[in-house]
This record gives sequence, structure tokens and C-alpha cells, in this order.
Amino acid sequence: MRRLLWGSFLLLLLVPALAFAAPITINGTVQGFNCVSQGRTCPIGQEDPLVATENVFVLLTPDNRYYFVPNIDRAVMARHVAEQVQIRGELMPQQSSIRAQSLAVQRNGQWRVVWSPQMQRTFTDPGTGAYPYRQP
Repeated sequence: MRRLLWGSFLLLLLVPALAFAAPITINGTVQGFNCVSQGRTCPIGQEDPLVATENVFVLLTPDNRYYFVPNIDRAVMARHVAEQVQIRGELMPQQSSIRAQSLAVQRNGQWRVVWSPQMQRTFTDPGTGAYPYRQP
């Protein structure tokens, strides 16, 4: 009986760990959801007027699939409209979304991470001494 209880306990500990998917990396461009849902890409050179009209931005892949990125703020995504980006995170296919662990932008042939939860916490956690909680 004791063996069965320990086996059940270990199984309960392992099930949540098995439910988490391994992080994946998806390349594409940041596009406005309105553009993508109408079957067109955002107009290059017209980013500012487009950003003003878009509320939601998605990652559009070369094979015309798109993914919502709910944990990256709209302002961060808007900054990279029409740029080649790489998002690493957990894919949630039922919602056509990816929970991002990092956002990298291609510059001079190299990927440069421009957003991660850790980078964001640097600016939002009190006690780090970073903006907006700068200590006198």
C-alpha cells in the first residue's frame, strides 16, 4: 500500500512537468492583425499611420501562418512592424499563439534580443533601481 501511495505521489509530480512543451523558435515578421486578417501585409514605409490604427500585432510566418503573442506589449510589437523577428517560446496551437520567452530582431545578419520577461522586469520591478522606480 505504501508503495502504491509513493508511486501515485511521484506520478502527480511528473504530470505537470510533462505537460509543458519545449520552447520553440519561430521566424517571421511583425504585422498588424487587421492587415493579416484581410490577407495583406502591412505597407512598408507607412508604419506610423498603420500603428495608429492597429490594436493587435501578430507574428506572420513565411508560410502565411500567424501567431498572437499575448505576453509582449503592443508597444514593443509596434516598434518592430515589418521587421524580420525571431520569437522563442511555448507554442499554444489551440489559440494560434506563442507565449514568448524572447523577441529578437535581425540586424546586420545577426539576431539581437530586444525583449524578454527578464528585461521587462528590470524596468518594472521595484527595488531594482531601474526606471520608473529610480531611487534618489
